[in-house]
Amino acid sequence: MQLIQQTPDLSAYLAADEAIDHHHPLVRETAAKLVDGVADSYEYARAAFEFVRDTIPHSQDSGDLRVTWRASDVLEQRTGICYAKAHALAALLRAEDIPTALCYQKFDVVHGLVAVRFNGAWHRQDPGATSRVSTPGSASTVSSWPSCPTRRPMNWTIQSCMLHRIRSCSTR
Repeated sequence: MQLIQQTPDLSAYLAADEAIDHHHPLVRETAAKLVDGVADSYEYARAAFEFVRDTIPHSQDSGDLRVTWRASDVLEQRTGICYAKAHALAALLRAEDIPTALCYQKFDVVHGLVAVRFNGAWHRQDPGATSRVSTPGSASTVSSWPSCPTRRPMNWTIQSCMLHRIRSCSTR
């Protein structure tokens, strides 16, 4: 599959909206804690990814009936489905000026994840994947951070649209 970037303007992938509220104090506070002690933006992105993946359980896995979707709510309540976890990671990355897009992948259901832009290319990251569903060496090992961001090109549609516009966005 070919990458489809919805807009050539990278500022769209840094914007805040109702779901990716990276100006919220809790998002900023969390980002500040994660950026402390990292060497560069790549290491920050890895720390943010691991934080969301490892400290925020997927609500279906944990049996948590609360519904979160706004990034700040996901961070506050520490729960969310794949879309919510993707919103949280996108907000943390955008808070540190790292272009991040929302992505969708069709299985039996539509799955939400993100693409992060490094070295001129998009790289998919799935903060909703857990060790329960992703085992080393399997085709589903999307929960690990790539050792070299230039080796994992993004290969499906990425979105910059706001939550209320998702229905009008194409997801090829």
